[in-house]
Amino acid sequence: MDCYCSPVPRTSFFGRVLTTVANIASQKKRNRQNEKRRVRNVAVRSELKTRVKKARAAISGVEDDMTEVVTRAQKRLDKAATQGVLHKNAAARRTSRLMKAANRAQQD
Repeated sequence: MDCYCSPVPRTSFFGRVLTTVANIASQKKRNRQNEKRRVRNVAVRSELKTRVKKARAAISGVEDDMTEVVTRAQKRLDKAATQGVLHKNAAARRTSRLMKAANRAQQD
């Protein structure tokens, strides 16, 4: 039994090789939408990690603008939860841990 395989791998607009073989138009559209969302979510998660990393560095260094950096990180966490990139409880947990560390640093 021979199976038909496309001679040229199909790639999405974002350069990722598509592994789905959808025949139905609505499923093709769903796959395109999922790929767009995945790329957007990767960007949001990356920025989120950067913000939290900078906030933790500011907390450990006890800089003057620590509150501003921590507030920005907290805002991004809440926004990611609102957008559905992060679960709301996960965002709340991360925010709580960040604020706990910031308060400990201010007291010392």
